[in-house]
Amino acid sequence: MTDFLLELRSEEIPARMQDKARDDLARLFTAELSRAGLSASAVVTFATPRRLALIARGLPLATDAVSEEVKGPRASAPPQALEGFLRKTGLTRDQLVERDGVFFAVTSKPGRATADVLVEAIPAIIRAFPWPKSMRWGAASASTESLRWVRPLHGIVALLGEEIVPVEIAGVTAGAATLGHRFHHPGQITIGSATDYEEKLRACHVIVDQDVRAATIRDTADRLAGEAGLELIADEGLVRENAGLTEWPVPLLGRFDEAFLDVPPEVIQLTARVNQKYFVCRDTSGKLANAFICTANIEASDGGARIVEGNRKVLAARLSDARFFYDTDLKVPLEDQVAKLDRIVFHEKLGTVADKVDRVARLARWLAAEGIVPGADPDHAERAARLAKADLVTGMVGEFPELQGLMGGYYAAAQGEDPAVAEAVRDHYKPVGQGDEVPSAPVTVAVSLADKLDTLLAFFSINEAPTGSKDPFALRRAALASLALITTHGLRLSLEAIMQQVGGAVIEQHGRRVASRAVTQDLAAAERLGAPADFVHEEGYERKVSFEGEGAALVSLMEEGLPKFSPFILDRLKVQQREAGIRHDLIDAVFALGGEDDLVRLLARVRALQAFVGTPDGTNLLAGYKRAANILKKEGYQSGNTPVAPSYSPEPDEAALHSALDTAEPAAVAAIEREDFERAMAALASLRAPIDSFFDTVTVNDPDPAKRESRLALLERVRAAVHQVADFSRIEG
Repeated sequence: MTDFLLELRSEEIPARMQDKARDDLARLFTAELSRAGLSASAVVTFATPRRLALIARGLPLATDAVSEEVKGPRASAPPQALEGFLRKTGLTRDQLVERDGVFFAVTSKPGRATADVLVEAIPAIIRAFPWPKSMRWGAASASTESLRWVRPLHGIVALLGEEIVPVEIAGVTAGAATLGHRFHHPGQITIGSATDYEEKLRACHVIVDQDVRAATIRDTADRLAGEAGLELIADEGLVRENAGLTEWPVPLLGRFDEAFLDVPPEVIQLTARVNQKYFVCRDTSGKLANAFICTANIEASDGGARIVEGNRKVLAARLSDARFFYDTDLKVPLEDQVAKLDRIVFHEKLGTVADKVDRVARLARWLAAEGIVPGADPDHAERAARLAKADLVTGMVGEFPELQGLMGGYYAAAQGEDPAVAEAVRDHYKPVGQGDEVPSAPVTVAVSLADKLDTLLAFFSINEAPTGSKDPFALRRAALASLALITTHGLRLSLEAIMQQVGGAVIEQHGRRVASRAVTQDLAAAERLGAPADFVHEEGYERKVSFEGEGAALVSLMEEGLPKFSPFILDRLKVQQREAGIRHDLIDAVFALGGEDDLVRLLARVRALQAFVGTPDGTNLLAGYKRAANILKKEGYQSGNTPVAPSYSPEPDEAALHSALDTAEPAAVAAIEREDFERAMAALASLRAPIDSFFDTVTVNDPDPAKRESRLALLERVRAAVHQVADFSRIEG
């Protein structure tokens, strides 16, 4: 057994591609070896900006010899069958083996040297490598058959043990030589084997292990911040990115002008992170400090002073730009920015962002005015909704789209808006994803929920529901966010009412756009053609007919799309509640009854049902229900049939079930009306013993037709009573 080292050295590999490249290299290498019958005991990969490397440990020096056996025709088969088998295998009659009257072709393949396997495998891996972006280079790039790599490939190290594997591709020949750090050790170094690869590179100022580089950056940055009396603001993504940009990382702490701290801290942090890949720090009070930590790729002779100064100047220029955007934006009232939203198309069938803002404002006011979001002031909710998207047309958000909402909140507060309005503008996008903070301020909740419900229903109204894995408008995420708001705060709203609110607004806005376009087109046509007034009237009439056709098309889309909304929300509810341990079949069982589109009440009923079916009473009642339902199905007894009162003296257990139902049915209905679902379950639990006794002692399919009909009606009463709570036929088990 021996180890194999492969290093592919190139010009700079983008940091964002390195982790996936390591995974792809391991996957392709393992697949190539597997095809040849080889496997390594372990495969580790490394990536730096200038190299992609792999070490395969415990490789055999050769593959095992294998014997293959192919069954042929029987010895008594016609000659034609034997001739066909010989042609297929390439053997002669004397080379076949006969066993039990059947011919077999037995061939032996000798083992191959592992080095020979690698000579074929390495070029195949390089040519098949799935870089997200790749390039050709040099004179060979004139041909589409030339090698593609992420950046020009300059060298290959391929060592099996201490022996060079003679690989050549696109003019690059494998050897044992590589290069150290670009500045500290630009000359060649010779690798002896996989064993000394990491050590020799480290001696030449290259830390080849990306995890070690990341730990160096993380620990040194923490130490530098602590020595300055500060705390590093953790950013693991930035740690990994800096590790992918350096081969010998040297974090350095610098300071920028305190005057820039007047700019919102998120802007400073984003400017430093996105533009410069710098970390930022906070002081002991938790406020952003005027300190940054950059990561050099060199140990400077002056301790990094010139590097820090150069980086400070670059950061100062970036922060000056950010402060310019901030100051300029503050001079324009958000209301004036709102007027620009009609220039941004939200969707060709749904109008502009200004149209969406109008719908959201009306919906937010309705949610507040109806008390659906308790404590939300309707005027504040509408005001916040009308300003919520205004920062989309500001200079700062144009530069940093990640700050949308946040900057609007800053601008609203600075321009004297009510604090509740400013907070709602700032946080109305939340929650953005799973695990994100769910807003709690009432006005924020109203605007956030209105924004997400409008997005959902507007797209469903034009029949743009997600299909399969496709969700171009992120409607699944909007649904989960809406459900988080509803369930976290126990908001009592009707899905049907929401559909009417948003659907009506979409139709109304569509009508206004159509009417506006009609006027514009009619006047333009009249002016262009010099037509008389009566012609304009006729032209307008013809266009009105056309636009009415557009309106009918929109209504048709709504009729097709909106019915998909409730099932879609139900599916998302199952996804959301799965982590809370709520069974999906119980959600189906409650929802299947119909008329329940209050999600809070639905979940309360589901939780009570889940607790109930987990008890012995619940388990036995479910079994009794299913037995009754099966009998009714077999007999073709339809729910809704007129109950048949006994015309005979019922048997004791039959009478007991009648009596139990007389008590349980009204008790369950009353409890449900009070939304006391635990009490409703308790009422149903009282049916357990009478049902068990009924099935033990009473014959449902009695020869007497009157008894049979009456007892089927009694079982229908049982089913109907249970269906007051949930459709037990949907419950598994």
